[in-house]
Amino acid sequence: MAKHPQSTPEQQSVRVLKVGERVRHILSELLARGEAHDEVLSASNIAITEVRMTPDLRNAKAYVKPLLGEDEGVVLKALRTNTAFFQKEVAQRLGLKFAPRLSFQPDESFDEADRIERLLNDPKVARDLDDEG
Repeated sequence: MAKHPQSTPEQQSVRVLKVGERVRHILSELLARGEAHDEVLSASNIAITEVRMTPDLRNAKAYVKPLLGEDEGVVLKALRTNTAFFQKEVAQRLGLKFAPRLSFQPDESFDEADRIERLLNDPKVARDLDDEG
């Protein structure tokens, strides 16, 4: 008898992205509602900008950015201190066989975008871009 065909890499990657997005929503909701019972986290507006899952769904990197960039180090420390709480909540709400191990990382993409914007606005670069047009 033929078994069910294995899922394609595309289907697996879509699943990984969907689970990552669900984890992002759960973390954002927990932070917005102040459910972590941490003074630093309650006093801060924190954006979970992205969650990257490993293909086996066992590890998740959550990229965070305190709004207005305030006290990023303090916020990251508070998130890392409360990792067990977040993992437990994510596990319960996801209903997966295994709870992903969370790690919190600063989101550097905004800083990188600013750096690129400054480069593009540099008069020398702007002159070169104008020459191409």
